[in-house]
Amino acid sequence: QVQLVESGGGLVQAGGSLRLSCAASRNIFTINTMSWYRQASGKQRELVALITRGGNTNYADSVKGRFSISGDVAKNTVSLQMNSLKPENTAVYCCKARDRASYWGQGTQVTVSS
Repeated sequence: QVQLVESGGGLVQAGGSLRLSCAASRNIFTINTMSWYRQASGKQRELVALITRGGNTNYADSVKGRFSISGDVAKNTVSLQMNSLKPENTAVYCCKARDRASYWGQGTQVTVSS
């Protein structure tokens, strides 16, 4: 069974930066998109950023200009550079890979203190 493993979460002050990374335990050559989602306490999970095999990216409006997604979808690796972090960015961030199925990581906690 394929696992997605995230790393890079932690505690940071407002205005700081963090970089999240995600990789699959084994390569799934059919993956066509990888993305980052987040879920804050008491809120629904939301899409943060997505990257396609062709390198196209998409961002939630709230993170445009501050977050940047990069990676190699064919190799099932993706990163999320988060700058100018705000307390409202506090959440569990999960990596997702998709072909006909969806594969999820367990998530990594990001906490932004004010």
